[in-house]
Amino acid sequence: MSYEFEEEDFQAQLSGKTLKRMFKLTLPHKWWLIGFIALITLTAIQDGVFNYLKKQIIDAGITPNDPAALTRVLVIYGVIALTQAGAVFGFIYLAGILGERVQYDLRQKLFNHLQSLSFSYFDRTAVGWVMSRVTSDSGHIADLITWGAVDVVWALMSILTAAFFMLWLNWQLALVVLTIIPILVVIASWFQKRIILEYRIVRKTNSRITGAYNENIQGVRVIKALNREEKNLDEFSALTGQMYSASYRAARLSVMFLPVVQFISSIALAVVAWYGGAQIAWGVMTVGTLQAFIGYIMFMLWPVQDLARVYASMQHAVASAERTFSLLDTPPDIVNRPNAVETETLRGDIEFDRVEFYYTPNKPVLRDFNLKVKAGETIALVGPTGAGKSTIVNLVCRFYEPKNGVIRIHGMDYMDLTLHSIQSRIGVVLQTPHLFSGAIRENIRYGKLDASDADVEHAAKVAGAHDFIVTLENGYDAQVGEGGNLLSTGQKQLISLARAVLADPDILVMDEATSSVDTLTEALIQRGMERLMKGRTTFVIAHRLSTIKRADRILVIENGGISESGTHAELLRARGHYYELYTRQFRKELESEYGLGRLTGLAVAAE
Repeated sequence: MSYEFEEEDFQAQLSGKTLKRMFKLTLPHKWWLIGFIALITLTAIQDGVFNYLKKQIIDAGITPNDPAALTRVLVIYGVIALTQAGAVFGFIYLAGILGERVQYDLRQKLFNHLQSLSFSYFDRTAVGWVMSRVTSDSGHIADLITWGAVDVVWALMSILTAAFFMLWLNWQLALVVLTIIPILVVIASWFQKRIILEYRIVRKTNSRITGAYNENIQGVRVIKALNREEKNLDEFSALTGQMYSASYRAARLSVMFLPVVQFISSIALAVVAWYGGAQIAWGVMTVGTLQAFIGYIMFMLWPVQDLARVYASMQHAVASAERTFSLLDTPPDIVNRPNAVETETLRGDIEFDRVEFYYTPNKPVLRDFNLKVKAGETIALVGPTGAGKSTIVNLVCRFYEPKNGVIRIHGMDYMDLTLHSIQSRIGVVLQTPHLFSGAIRENIRYGKLDASDADVEHAAKVAGAHDFIVTLENGYDAQVGEGGNLLSTGQKQLISLARAVLADPDILVMDEATSSVDTLTEALIQRGMERLMKGRTTFVIAHRLSTIKRADRILVIENGGISESGTHAELLRARGHYYELYTRQFRKELESEYGLGRLTGLAVAAE
């Protein structure tokens, strides 16, 4: 099993539109953002005042000619300490709320957008990649917007506050110290370009790992049956090894950044200590002023060092944002035309007029395909795998649209109808039915959310599901498990039929609805299908040809077109491809029932 998936590469920079777009997510909650930025600013300014008060205390303590002044400074210090504690609590509280709200909004946007995307997107995109963007990537973005913003705002306000007080105390020395900032900016830019490249690899590999987890969990029965554990483990180890290498390189760059910042900071402190000591010796500067100056240098440089610590996570979040926004920017392939019409019913003729379709250019699935289906007619589609049977019903459901030609309903190009008016009036029963975690009652009600319990039970009776449901311990309230794994395939199919009955569609699509069940259950499902199909335009895809004997027309699909068309009896008499399919498929059953061994005898019995 291979986990290869070619994902787009991203090149946005930390200062580019990606970062701006991330912070646009806060606009619906701007007052929370303004509030916590204001409190962080207040906290940083209070730190600067604290340092200045320390100067006052030291100077007052060395020359205690005014005890009242010392007491006054201490009282001010205490009051500011109490208010700062409240400000710190406030900005942490607001940042936490903002982060949760941003993450909630982002996940809602992602989920809503996924609902609008066309089948083609999910055909080419692994589930693990989508899950990674909706879960971990959205979390990284929210962390940067909130806690990353806390670090950045605090750092900027600390630097500005420190610069203000240093210029006030000794502007000449302050200008010397401030020359460090441009140097640090250049160094940070150099490291940033290299760290973000590594974290793009980390996020890309993380998605592949998520995809591998998803495939292994869903395919665990096949893996164990084929004894693939060791091979899959080797492939998974290769993925985790790639992620480890990229993470290690990014971490090494981040670790190198911090010592460089500390070295430059040490040089600045050494210059200040030497110059300030000389100033004190000459009587130009007090000891308190020198202490305050050193404090402001630390107050200015420690935020830069702290940014070095969080820099890696910032790159991580930007890489996540690039991927998340690429999902949000993916347009659906199928959208409503301007002025599309909403219709309440699809009970009309359906026509394929010279339809062409392909999934991959230059590899057509349907070529110049023509078909007219009368309202209420049952059409069965048979033929080899890959002939185009599922494509035809997918086009009817408008999961895809023709590349050329027209599909008409009621004589109107169905692309002039809204997607909702088409897909809300079509019921689909799949080969492998999907049930949602929850009770049987809620799974049936999924076909019509406002249905009463009586409606649900009536639909189950029509579909033939009621008899087995009432034998369960909790009846209609019995849990189906994830994906319906607490029920048999036949039971899931009967519930799926009941769901379609409750939805009361105008057009019905049966895609291999009985191919995975035993003969007894097949008979139950067929009876439910017949009740459901009555009076509805129906498309049936079946490999078990016994399920389509009563179809109004059977179409043999080959090479993207219709090679044979007729009723079951007509096609058997024609002795063409359908005849071969039918007799070959039921040879053993017919031999057992009639005691016949020759193909000729089988054909007579089948007719």
